[in-house]
Amino acid sequence: METIDHPIRKTPRKTIRVAKNSLAFAIVDERAEAGVIYEPYITKSGISLPANLREAFKTAELLLHENQRALVMIDSPVLMVPIEEYDAHQQEELYVHSFPETDKCAILSNPLPALNTVAVFSMNKDLKLVIDDHFPDVKVISLMQPVWNYFHQRSFTGVRRKLYGYFHDNKLEIASFDKNRFKFCNCFEAAHSRDAAYFLLYVWKQLNLDEERDEMHIVGTIPDKEWLLEALRHYLRNVFVINPIADFNRAPITKVKNMPLDMMLSFMKG
Repeated sequence: METIDHPIRKTPRKTIRVAKNSLAFAIVDERAEAGVIYEPYITKSGISLPANLREAFKTAELLLHENQRALVMIDSPVLMVPIEEYDAHQQEELYVHSFPETDKCAILSNPLPALNTVAVFSMNKDLKLVIDDHFPDVKVISLMQPVWNYFHQRSFTGVRRKLYGYFHDNKLEIASFDKNRFKFCNCFEAAHSRDAAYFLLYVWKQLNLDEERDEMHIVGTIPDKEWLLEALRHYLRNVFVINPIADFNRAPITKVKNMPLDMMLSFMKG
C-alpha cells in the first residue's frame, strides 16, 4: 500500500492586542479584502481589563468563533537585557527591581536575536488566565517587538544615523540603533505634542546626533502632527513622517482602518 502524507494545516492564530485601556482583535482571512479581519473593542471604564476581555469573549465577533491558537501582544514596561548577560532564572528578580510597581503579573521574555537582546516584560496574571482558558496554544510577545524589528531593518538604509518615534495609546516609544544593538530604547507618556517634542529633542541631544545630517522618523497616532513637525524642523533639518501605505508598497493590510502599526507589522513581518 502506498502511504501519502498530507501536511497538517494549522489554523491561523487570533491576534489579541492588549494596551492599558484598550483591546483589539484580528485574524488572517483570505476572504477579506485586506486578507485580515480587524475588530477594535470598546472597553468599559468601570471594570478591569481581564473582566473586559471576559465580556469580549461573549460579544466580540472575532472571539465568538472557536480557535485553538492565539498571539497576544502586550503593552507593558520592558526591560532590555543584553543576550550575553541574560539568565532566565534571574529575569523576574531583575524586572521587579526595575519596575517595583509590578504586582500580580507573570514575567515573560522575548529574545530579539537580530539585536542581541532579550526583552523582558510583564502580563497581568488574571488576564493570562482568561486567555489560557480559551486557547490551548498561546504565544505572548511585547507589543513593540514587531516595531523594533521594523525600525532596526529600516536603520540600515542610507548612511545617516536615525532616531525613531512611534506614537500609540498616548505614549511615545523612542528607539535608535547602532548596527545590531539598541543605542537607545525607552517609552514616555506623551499624549500632548509639546511633551513629545521635548522627549524627542532631549533624546536626540543625549545621543549627540547631528541636526544637519542625521534623521528623525516618526509614525503612529501623532498628536497635533503639524505643530509637532514644525517644532522639530525648527531644530533639525531631516524630520520625516513614515507613511505605511507608501513604505509597504500599498499592501492591502495598510488600508485597514485604524489598525495600529504594531499589529499591522505582526502580520506583515511575522
